Amino acid sequence: MVPLIILAGRNNPLISLLRVSFDTYNLLHRWMGRMVVIEAVIHTIAWSYVAVAGGGFEGMGYRLLHDSFLASGLAGTIALVILLLLSFSPIRHAFYETFLNFHIVLAFIIFTMTWVHCATATLPGGLPQLTWMIAIFMLWVAERLARMFRLAYNNWSKKRGFTEAVVEPLPGDTSRVTMRLPRYVKVKPGTHAYIRFMGVNPWENHPFSIAWVEHHPEAGTTLEEKAQTESELRRGTTSISFIIGAHTGFTRQLYNKALSGGSQSIRIRAAMEGPYAGHHSLDSYGHVVLFAGSTGITHQISYLKPLIQGFNDGTIATRRITLVWIIRDTESLEWVRPWMDVILRMPRRREILNIRLFVTRPKNTKEIFSASSTVQMFPGRPNIPTLLKKEVEEQVGAMCVTVCGPGALADDVRQAVRDVQAESSVVDFVEESFTW
Repeated sequence: MVPLIILAGRNNPLISLLRVSFDTYNLLHRWMGRMVVIEAVIHTIAWSYVAVAGGGFEGMGYRLLHDSFLASGLAGTIALVILLLLSFSPIRHAFYETFLNFHIVLAFIIFTMTWVHCATATLPGGLPQLTWMIAIFMLWVAERLARMFRLAYNNWSKKRGFTEAVVEPLPGDTSRVTMRLPRYVKVKPGTHAYIRFMGVNPWENHPFSIAWVEHHPEAGTTLEEKAQTESELRRGTTSISFIIGAHTGFTRQLYNKALSGGSQSIRIRAAMEGPYAGHHSLDSYGHVVLFAGSTGITHQISYLKPLIQGFNDGTIATRRITLVWIIRDTESLEWVRPWMDVILRMPRRREILNIRLFVTRPKNTKEIFSASSTVQMFPGRPNIPTLLKKEVEEQVGAMCVTVCGPGALADDVRQAVRDVQAESSVVDFVEESFTW
Protein backbone atom coordinates (compact mmCIF):
# COMPACT_ATOMS: atom_id res chain seq x y z
CA MET A 1 0.00 0.00 0.00
CA VAL A 2 2.97 2.36 0.38
CA PRO A 3 3.60 2.69 -3.38
CA LEU A 4 -0.18 2.76 -3.92
CA ILE A 5 -0.43 5.91 -1.79
CA ILE A 6 2.72 7.53 -3.23
CA LEU A 7 1.62 7.01 -6.84
CA ALA A 8 -1.82 8.49 -6.11
CA GLY A 9 -0.48 11.87 -4.94
CA ARG A 10 -0.22 14.85 -7.26
CA ASN A 11 2.74 16.00 -5.12
CA ASN A 12 4.54 12.71 -5.70
CA PRO A 13 8.28 13.62 -5.58
CA LEU A 14 9.03 11.03 -8.28
CA ILE A 15 7.18 13.18 -10.85
CA SER A 16 9.79 15.95 -10.79
CA LEU A 17 12.76 13.65 -10.10
CA LEU A 18 12.07 11.28 -13.02
CA ARG A 19 10.10 13.74 -15.19
CA VAL A 20 7.36 11.16 -15.62
CA SER A 21 3.84 12.60 -15.83
CA PHE A 22 1.18 12.21 -13.16
CA ASP A 23 -0.97 10.56 -15.83
CA THR A 24 1.54 7.67 -16.03
CA TYR A 25 1.75 7.31 -12.26
CA ASN A 26 -2.05 7.39 -12.09
CA LEU A 27 -2.14 4.46 -14.51
CA LEU A 28 0.30 2.56 -12.27
CA HIS A 29 -1.84 3.50 -9.25
CA ARG A 30 -4.94 1.99 -10.87
CA TRP A 31 -3.24 -1.29 -11.71
CA MET A 32 -1.52 -1.52 -8.33
CA GLY A 33 -4.90 -0.93 -6.71
CA ARG A 34 -6.37 -3.83 -8.68
CA MET A 35 -3.52 -6.03 -7.47
CA VAL A 36 -4.24 -5.01 -3.85
CA VAL A 37 -7.92 -5.97 -4.28
CA ILE A 38 -7.03 -9.36 -5.76
CA GLU A 39 -4.57 -10.08 -2.93
CA ALA A 40 -7.11 -9.02 -0.28
CA VAL A 41 -9.82 -11.23 -1.79
CA ILE A 42 -7.46 -14.22 -1.97
CA HIS A 43 -6.41 -13.60 1.64
CA THR A 44 -10.08 -13.48 2.73
CA ILE A 45 -11.02 -16.65 0.80
CA ALA A 46 -8.06 -18.55 2.21
CA TRP A 47 -8.96 -17.58 5.78
CA SER A 48 -12.67 -18.37 5.16
CA TYR A 49 -11.83 -21.89 3.95
CA VAL A 50 -9.94 -22.66 7.16
CA ALA A 51 -12.61 -20.98 9.35
CA VAL A 52 -15.45 -22.97 7.76
CA ALA A 53 -13.49 -26.20 8.07
CA GLY A 54 -12.94 -25.51 11.78
CA GLY A 55 -16.35 -24.22 12.90
CA GLY A 56 -18.72 -24.17 9.93
CA PHE A 57 -20.40 -21.15 8.36
CA GLU A 58 -22.21 -20.29 11.60
CA GLY A 59 -18.99 -20.23 13.56
CA MET A 60 -17.25 -18.16 10.91
CA GLY A 61 -20.12 -15.67 10.87
CA TYR A 62 -20.08 -15.30 14.66
CA ARG A 63 -16.32 -14.60 14.67
CA LEU A 64 -16.65 -12.03 11.88
CA LEU A 65 -19.31 -10.13 13.81
CA HIS A 66 -17.76 -10.24 17.28
CA ASP A 67 -14.01 -10.13 16.66
CA SER A 68 -12.83 -6.61 15.75
CA PHE A 69 -9.67 -8.04 14.16
CA LEU A 70 -11.69 -10.15 11.71
CA ALA A 71 -14.57 -7.67 11.30
CA SER A 72 -12.20 -4.87 10.28
CA GLY A 73 -10.50 -7.15 7.75
CA LEU A 74 -13.84 -8.11 6.20
CA ALA A 75 -15.05 -4.49 6.09
CA GLY A 76 -11.82 -3.40 4.41
CA THR A 77 -12.10 -6.18 1.82
CA ILE A 78 -15.73 -5.29 1.03
CA ALA A 79 -14.77 -1.62 0.59
CA LEU A 80 -11.92 -2.67 -1.74
CA VAL A 81 -14.24 -4.76 -3.91
CA ILE A 82 -16.81 -1.95 -4.13
CA LEU A 83 -14.06 0.48 -5.13
CA LEU A 84 -12.83 -1.94 -7.80
CA LEU A 85 -16.34 -2.27 -9.28
CA LEU A 86 -16.84 1.51 -9.34
CA SER A 87 -13.45 2.04 -10.98
CA PHE A 88 -14.25 0.15 -14.18
CA SER A 89 -13.72 2.58 -17.05
CA PRO A 90 -17.36 2.85 -18.32
CA ILE A 91 -18.67 3.58 -14.81
CA ARG A 92 -15.77 5.84 -13.87
CA HIS A 93 -16.12 8.01 -16.97
CA ALA A 94 -19.93 8.09 -17.00
CA PHE A 95 -20.15 9.21 -13.35
CA TYR A 96 -16.71 10.64 -12.78
CA GLU A 97 -17.49 13.17 -10.07
CA THR A 98 -19.63 10.66 -8.14
CA PHE A 99 -16.85 8.10 -8.49
CA LEU A 100 -14.28 10.61 -7.22
CA ASN A 101 -16.28 11.34 -4.07
CA PHE A 102 -16.91 7.63 -3.42
CA HIS A 103 -13.23 6.92 -4.05
CA ILE A 104 -12.18 9.32 -1.28
CA VAL A 105 -14.71 7.91 1.22
CA LEU A 106 -13.96 4.27 0.43
CA ALA A 107 -10.19 4.84 0.50
CA PHE A 108 -10.54 6.36 3.98
CA ILE A 109 -12.61 3.36 5.14
CA ILE A 110 -10.04 0.93 3.67
CA PHE A 111 -7.17 2.72 5.36
CA THR A 112 -8.96 2.87 8.74
CA MET A 113 -10.03 -0.79 8.63
CA THR A 114 -6.53 -1.90 7.69
CA TRP A 115 -5.12 0.09 10.61
CA VAL A 116 -7.63 -1.48 13.02
CA HIS A 117 -6.93 -4.92 11.54
CA CYS A 118 -3.21 -4.55 12.21
CA ALA A 119 -3.60 -2.94 15.65
CA THR A 120 -6.14 -5.41 17.13
CA ALA A 121 -4.26 -8.61 16.33
CA THR A 122 -3.53 -10.90 19.25
CA LEU A 123 0.21 -10.58 18.67
CA PRO A 124 2.00 -8.23 21.14
CA GLY A 125 2.08 -4.76 19.54
CA GLY A 126 -0.22 -5.86 16.72
CA LEU A 127 0.78 -7.17 13.32
CA PRO A 128 4.27 -6.27 12.02
CA GLN A 129 2.60 -4.35 9.19
CA LEU A 130 1.30 -1.74 11.67
CA THR A 131 4.55 0.22 11.24
CA TRP A 132 3.90 0.39 7.52
CA MET A 133 0.37 1.66 8.14
CA ILE A 134 1.83 4.48 10.24
CA ALA A 135 4.22 5.28 7.37
CA ILE A 136 1.30 5.31 4.91
CA PHE A 137 -0.63 7.67 7.19
CA MET A 138 2.34 10.02 7.43
CA LEU A 139 2.77 10.03 3.63
CA TRP A 140 -0.92 10.76 3.14
CA VAL A 141 -0.84 13.60 5.68
CA ALA A 142 2.33 15.06 4.12
CA GLU A 143 0.76 15.05 0.65
CA ARG A 144 -2.41 16.72 1.92
CA LEU A 145 -0.39 19.33 3.81
CA ALA A 146 1.53 20.09 0.60
CA ARG A 147 -1.77 20.70 -1.17
CA MET A 148 -3.00 22.97 1.63
CA PHE A 149 0.25 24.93 1.59
CA ARG A 150 0.02 25.46 -2.20
CA LEU A 151 -3.59 26.59 -1.88
CA ALA A 152 -2.86 29.01 0.94
CA TYR A 153 0.31 30.42 -0.65
CA ASN A 154 -1.14 30.93 -4.13
CA ASN A 155 -4.53 32.31 -3.18
CA TRP A 156 -4.08 34.54 -0.15
CA SER A 157 -1.98 37.57 0.57
CA LYS A 158 -2.19 39.74 3.65
CA LYS A 159 -1.76 42.77 1.40
CA ARG A 160 -4.14 41.86 -1.45
CA GLY A 161 -6.63 39.37 -0.05
CA PHE A 162 -7.93 36.32 -1.90
CA THR A 163 -7.92 35.08 -5.50
CA GLU A 164 -10.74 36.28 -7.73
CA ALA A 165 -11.75 34.70 -11.04
CA VAL A 166 -13.37 36.30 -14.07
CA VAL A 167 -15.49 33.75 -15.95
CA GLU A 168 -16.61 34.53 -19.51
CA PRO A 169 -19.13 32.32 -21.37
CA LEU A 170 -17.93 31.77 -24.94
CA PRO A 171 -19.31 30.11 -28.09
CA GLY A 172 -19.16 26.35 -28.24
CA ASP A 173 -20.27 25.86 -24.62
CA THR A 174 -16.90 27.00 -23.34
CA SER A 175 -15.78 29.21 -20.47
CA ARG A 176 -12.67 31.40 -20.39
CA VAL A 177 -11.48 31.70 -16.80
CA THR A 178 -8.90 34.25 -15.69
CA MET A 179 -7.74 33.86 -12.10
CA ARG A 180 -6.15 36.94 -10.55
CA LEU A 181 -3.81 35.65 -7.90
CA PRO A 182 -2.86 38.03 -5.06
CA ARG A 183 0.87 37.33 -5.47
CA TYR A 184 3.53 36.49 -8.05
CA VAL A 185 3.57 32.82 -9.09
CA LYS A 186 6.10 31.49 -11.58
CA VAL A 187 4.43 29.30 -14.22
CA LYS A 188 6.28 27.31 -16.88
CA PRO A 189 4.76 26.56 -20.31
CA GLY A 190 2.93 23.25 -20.54
CA THR A 191 1.70 23.17 -16.95
CA HIS A 192 -1.71 22.50 -15.44
CA ALA A 193 -3.43 23.43 -12.19
CA TYR A 194 -6.33 22.23 -10.07
CA ILE A 195 -9.00 24.88 -9.62
CA ARG A 196 -12.14 25.26 -7.56
CA PHE A 197 -14.85 27.93 -7.36
CA MET A 198 -16.98 29.22 -4.53
CA GLY A 199 -20.60 28.41 -5.35
CA VAL A 200 -19.77 25.70 -7.91
CA ASN A 201 -19.19 22.49 -5.93
CA PRO A 202 -16.41 24.14 -3.89
CA TRP A 203 -15.39 20.78 -2.39
CA GLU A 204 -14.35 19.61 -5.87
CA ASN A 205 -11.18 20.57 -7.72
CA HIS A 206 -10.31 19.57 -11.27
CA PRO A 207 -7.17 19.83 -13.43
CA PHE A 208 -7.00 22.16 -16.44
CA SER A 209 -4.12 23.20 -18.68
CA ILE A 210 -2.84 26.73 -18.13
CA ALA A 211 -3.22 28.63 -21.40
CA TRP A 212 -1.94 32.11 -20.62
CA VAL A 213 0.08 33.80 -17.89
CA GLU A 214 0.61 37.50 -17.25
CA HIS A 215 2.67 39.06 -14.48
CA HIS A 216 1.52 42.47 -13.30
CA PRO A 217 3.93 44.89 -11.60
CA GLU A 218 3.03 46.38 -8.27
CA ALA A 219 0.53 49.22 -8.44
CA GLY A 220 2.25 52.52 -9.09
CA THR A 221 4.87 51.18 -11.50
CA THR A 222 5.36 53.59 -14.41
CA LEU A 223 5.71 52.63 -18.06
CA GLU A 224 9.43 53.42 -17.96
CA GLU A 225 9.86 50.89 -15.17
CA LYS A 226 8.42 48.06 -17.23
CA ALA A 227 11.76 46.83 -18.35
CA GLN A 228 11.01 44.74 -15.31
CA THR A 229 13.48 42.51 -13.63
CA GLU A 230 12.48 39.23 -12.03
CA SER A 231 12.75 40.78 -8.55
CA GLU A 232 10.43 43.64 -9.54
CA LEU A 233 7.82 41.25 -10.96
CA ARG A 234 7.94 39.15 -7.81
CA ARG A 235 6.54 42.09 -5.88
CA GLY A 236 3.48 42.16 -8.16
CA THR A 237 0.67 39.75 -9.01
CA THR A 238 -0.04 37.04 -11.58
CA SER A 239 -3.06 36.32 -13.76
CA ILE A 240 -3.57 32.77 -15.03
CA SER A 241 -6.10 31.87 -17.71
CA PHE A 242 -7.84 28.63 -18.69
CA ILE A 243 -10.24 27.47 -21.40
CA ILE A 244 -12.81 25.05 -19.95
CA GLY A 245 -15.20 23.12 -22.18
CA ALA A 246 -18.63 22.52 -20.63
CA HIS A 247 -19.42 18.80 -20.49
CA THR A 248 -21.35 17.59 -17.44
CA GLY A 249 -21.23 18.23 -13.72
CA PHE A 250 -18.70 20.83 -12.56
CA THR A 251 -17.79 22.29 -15.97
CA ARG A 252 -21.45 22.54 -17.06
CA GLN A 253 -22.44 24.24 -13.80
CA LEU A 254 -19.62 26.75 -14.20
CA TYR A 255 -20.65 27.59 -17.77
CA ASN A 256 -24.34 27.91 -16.85
CA LYS A 257 -23.46 30.18 -13.92
CA ALA A 258 -21.45 32.46 -16.22
CA LEU A 259 -24.19 32.40 -18.85
CA SER A 260 -26.91 33.34 -16.38
CA GLY A 261 -24.89 36.24 -14.99
CA GLY A 262 -26.56 38.72 -17.33
CA SER A 263 -23.29 40.29 -18.52
CA GLN A 264 -20.22 39.40 -20.57
CA SER A 265 -18.52 37.93 -17.51
CA ILE A 266 -18.98 37.20 -13.85
CA ARG A 267 -16.60 37.53 -10.91
CA ILE A 268 -16.36 34.72 -8.41
CA ARG A 269 -14.09 33.76 -5.52
CA ALA A 270 -11.80 30.92 -6.61
CA ALA A 271 -8.63 29.04 -5.70
CA MET A 272 -5.82 27.50 -7.74
CA GLU A 273 -3.54 24.66 -6.66
CA GLY A 274 -0.43 24.30 -8.75
CA PRO A 275 1.13 24.67 -11.17
CA TYR A 276 2.04 21.05 -11.83
CA ALA A 277 4.03 19.33 -14.61
CA GLY A 278 5.85 21.52 -17.16
CA HIS A 279 8.70 19.02 -17.48
CA HIS A 280 9.05 19.30 -21.26
CA SER A 281 11.07 22.35 -22.25
CA LEU A 282 11.12 23.01 -26.00
CA ASP A 283 13.89 25.62 -25.86
CA SER A 284 16.63 23.29 -27.13
CA TYR A 285 14.77 22.19 -30.28
CA GLY A 286 15.40 24.01 -33.53
CA HIS A 287 12.00 23.01 -34.92
CA VAL A 288 8.76 22.66 -32.93
CA VAL A 289 5.44 21.33 -34.27
CA LEU A 290 2.40 21.74 -32.01
CA PHE A 291 -0.82 19.81 -32.75
CA ALA A 292 -3.97 20.82 -30.88
CA GLY A 293 -7.52 19.50 -31.05
CA SER A 294 -10.34 21.73 -29.80
CA THR A 295 -9.61 22.91 -26.22
CA GLY A 296 -6.20 21.20 -26.45
CA ILE A 297 -5.05 24.60 -27.72
CA THR A 298 -4.74 25.66 -24.06
CA HIS A 299 -1.66 23.51 -23.58
CA GLN A 300 -0.02 24.42 -26.91
CA ILE A 301 -0.60 28.17 -26.86
CA SER A 302 1.24 28.40 -23.54
CA TYR A 303 4.51 27.69 -25.42
CA LEU A 304 4.16 30.31 -28.16
CA LYS A 305 4.85 33.57 -26.32
CA PRO A 306 7.92 32.25 -24.38
CA LEU A 307 9.38 30.65 -27.53
CA ILE A 308 8.95 33.77 -29.66
CA GLN A 309 10.33 35.96 -26.87
CA GLY A 310 13.29 33.61 -26.48
CA PHE A 311 13.89 33.74 -30.23
CA ASN A 312 13.94 37.54 -30.12
CA ASP A 313 16.30 37.53 -27.13
CA GLY A 314 18.58 34.91 -28.69
CA THR A 315 18.34 32.68 -25.63
CA ILE A 316 16.84 29.53 -27.20
CA ALA A 317 17.63 27.24 -30.14
CA THR A 318 14.16 27.32 -31.74
CA ARG A 319 14.05 28.76 -35.26
CA ARG A 320 10.73 27.42 -36.58
CA ILE A 321 7.35 26.83 -34.90
CA THR A 322 4.30 25.33 -36.61
CA LEU A 323 0.97 25.31 -34.79
CA VAL A 324 -1.74 23.03 -36.19
CA TRP A 325 -5.13 23.60 -34.56
CA ILE A 326 -8.17 21.51 -35.48
CA ILE A 327 -11.53 23.05 -34.55
CA ARG A 328 -15.17 22.34 -35.33
CA ASP A 329 -16.12 25.86 -36.51
CA THR A 330 -14.66 29.35 -36.58
CA GLU A 331 -16.47 30.33 -33.38
CA SER A 332 -13.75 28.45 -31.51
CA LEU A 333 -11.27 31.16 -32.53
CA GLU A 334 -12.92 33.42 -29.97
CA TRP A 335 -11.53 31.23 -27.17
CA VAL A 336 -7.97 32.45 -27.70
CA ARG A 337 -8.51 35.70 -29.61
CA PRO A 338 -7.08 38.11 -26.97
CA TRP A 339 -3.96 35.98 -26.51
CA MET A 340 -3.46 35.31 -30.20
CA ASP A 341 -3.67 39.05 -30.89
CA VAL A 342 -0.73 39.53 -28.51
CA ILE A 343 1.26 36.72 -30.16
CA LEU A 344 0.64 37.95 -33.71
CA ARG A 345 1.87 41.45 -32.76
CA MET A 346 5.14 40.22 -31.27
CA PRO A 347 8.33 41.40 -33.05
CA ARG A 348 9.72 39.00 -35.69
CA ARG A 349 6.78 36.65 -35.21
CA ARG A 350 6.55 36.05 -38.96
CA GLU A 351 10.13 34.75 -39.02
CA ILE A 352 9.45 31.88 -36.68
CA LEU A 353 5.71 31.09 -36.34
CA ASN A 354 3.38 29.44 -38.86
CA ILE A 355 -0.24 28.70 -37.93
CA ARG A 356 -2.44 26.15 -39.74
CA LEU A 357 -6.14 26.16 -38.79
CA PHE A 358 -8.36 23.28 -39.90
CA VAL A 359 -12.12 23.80 -39.57
CA THR A 360 -13.95 20.47 -39.73
CA ARG A 361 -17.55 21.77 -39.84
CA PRO A 362 -17.59 25.35 -41.12
CA LYS A 363 -21.02 27.00 -41.06
CA ASN A 364 -20.18 28.98 -44.16
CA THR A 365 -17.41 28.42 -46.71
CA LYS A 366 -16.82 32.19 -46.78
CA GLU A 367 -15.51 31.90 -43.21
CA ILE A 368 -12.52 29.92 -44.48
CA PHE A 369 -9.89 32.41 -45.56
CA SER A 370 -6.19 32.88 -44.89
CA ALA A 371 -5.13 36.14 -43.30
CA SER A 372 -1.54 35.77 -44.51
CA SER A 373 1.02 33.24 -45.65
CA THR A 374 1.93 32.54 -42.02
CA VAL A 375 -1.65 32.19 -40.76
CA GLN A 376 -3.64 29.88 -43.01
CA MET A 377 -7.10 28.33 -42.68
CA PHE A 378 -8.35 25.16 -44.38
CA PRO A 379 -11.68 23.28 -44.42
CA GLY A 380 -11.81 19.67 -43.24
CA ARG A 381 -9.29 17.62 -41.31
CA PRO A 382 -5.54 17.71 -41.88
CA ASN A 383 -3.61 14.91 -43.55
CA ILE A 384 -1.24 14.54 -40.64
CA PRO A 385 1.34 12.22 -42.28
CA THR A 386 1.63 14.53 -45.31
CA LEU A 387 1.79 17.64 -43.15
CA LEU A 388 4.47 16.19 -40.91
CA LYS A 389 6.57 14.93 -43.83
CA LYS A 390 6.55 18.46 -45.24
CA GLU A 391 7.76 19.80 -41.90
CA VAL A 392 10.57 17.22 -41.86
CA GLU A 393 11.62 18.26 -45.38
CA GLU A 394 12.05 21.81 -44.06
CA GLN A 395 13.39 20.71 -40.67
CA VAL A 396 15.68 23.07 -38.78
CA GLY A 397 17.81 21.17 -36.27
CA ALA A 398 16.26 18.65 -33.89
CA MET A 399 12.45 18.55 -34.02
CA CYS A 400 9.90 18.05 -31.26
CA VAL A 401 6.30 17.17 -32.13
CA THR A 402 3.76 17.59 -29.35
CA VAL A 403 0.03 16.86 -29.34
CA CYS A 404 -2.82 17.76 -27.01
CA GLY A 405 -6.32 16.75 -27.93
CA PRO A 406 -8.65 13.77 -28.43
CA GLY A 407 -7.17 10.29 -28.29
CA ALA A 408 -7.71 9.67 -32.00
CA LEU A 409 -5.69 12.77 -32.89
CA ALA A 410 -2.88 11.72 -30.54
CA ASP A 411 -2.82 8.25 -32.16
CA ASP A 412 -2.59 9.74 -35.67
CA VAL A 413 0.20 12.14 -34.72
CA ARG A 414 2.11 9.41 -32.88
CA GLN A 415 1.96 7.12 -35.93
CA ALA A 416 3.05 9.92 -38.25
CA VAL A 417 6.03 10.66 -35.99
CA ARG A 418 7.03 7.01 -35.97
CA ASP A 419 6.94 7.00 -39.77
CA VAL A 420 9.30 9.98 -40.09
CA GLN A 421 11.55 8.66 -37.31
CA ALA A 422 12.11 5.58 -39.47
CA GLU A 423 13.73 7.91 -42.01
CA SER A 424 16.54 8.70 -39.54
CA SER A 425 15.24 12.16 -38.71
CA VAL A 426 15.82 13.49 -35.19
CA VAL A 427 12.18 13.84 -34.14
CA ASP A 428 10.96 13.56 -30.54
CA PHE A 429 7.31 13.05 -29.61
CA VAL A 430 5.50 14.38 -26.54
CA GLU A 431 1.85 13.67 -25.78
CA GLU A 432 -0.01 15.76 -23.25
CA SER A 433 -2.95 13.88 -21.80
CA PHE A 434 -4.78 13.53 -18.52
CA THR A 435 -6.95 10.50 -17.87
CA TRP A 436 -8.63 9.00 -14.84
